[in-house]
Amino acid sequence: MGLLGLTAGLLISVVTAPVGVSGAVFLLPVQVSVLGVPSPAVTPTNLLYNVVAGPGALLRYWRAGRLAGPLTRLLIAGTVPGVIVGAVIRVFAVPGPQVFRLLIAVLLLPLGVWLWLRTVRPTPPRARDLPSARATTALALAVGVAGGIYGIGGGSLLGPILVGRGAPVATVAPAALASTFVTSVVGAATYALLSLAASGEVAPDWLLGLSCGAGGLLGGYLGAHLQPHLPETALRLLLGTLAAGIGALYAVQILH
Repeated sequence: MGLLGLTAGLLISVVTAPVGVSGAVFLLPVQVSVLGVPSPAVTPTNLLYNVVAGPGALLRYWRAGRLAGPLTRLLIAGTVPGVIVGAVIRVFAVPGPQVFRLLIAVLLLPLGVWLWLRTVRPTPPRARDLPSARATTALALAVGVAGGIYGIGGGSLLGPILVGRGAPVATVAPAALASTFVTSVVGAATYALLSLAASGEVAPDWLLGLSCGAGGLLGGYLGAHLQPHLPETALRLLLGTLAAGIGALYAVQILH
């Protein structure tokens, strides 16, 4: 299981890091369906992956001077309180995975297709396409709640929306990964505290989380290194493909 987790984390993060996606959203169905990680332990396991894997890409972006900026602060301000709320909901309310799969499929599948079409047939950029600071923080709050419940990286949701509204991938990717990392640290700590008061499988699968994270650490650094060498159009198409692919994956799981 450790070698499989290392390989999966490495391959996923190489592809997802250039567009600001941690890859945890891809690991979630693998953990549940292939590796049999119990619920709700799968959520803190995914958060543990983000904590270990995140510094690889973030180090690369920091060296390039691309982490500091208002977007990073806005995303962190929204996702951090959201993940605490989400963790409490996950432990004590335990929402069913089918609802989550349905929401992800309904949101990301059309969002990915829309981003593809917007990239292939672009419209003239307009300043009003960019979301306001308040709207960005509100979006990050909602994504933080989802991250706390299911342990997914916020970049898989924030990236397509912000890029589709006009923000460049080079700006969104570092900010989304930074918010995912900080949120995952807070979320993992929240689950550790909640495990003292809750029964059941609340603690993460340490071996799987650390092995996946080790692969993601290396893959994220490599992916962030590749990003400046990829054209904006290719990055937008990659992000759209990832969003649509994730949505389609969860739609298939619902049907079966």
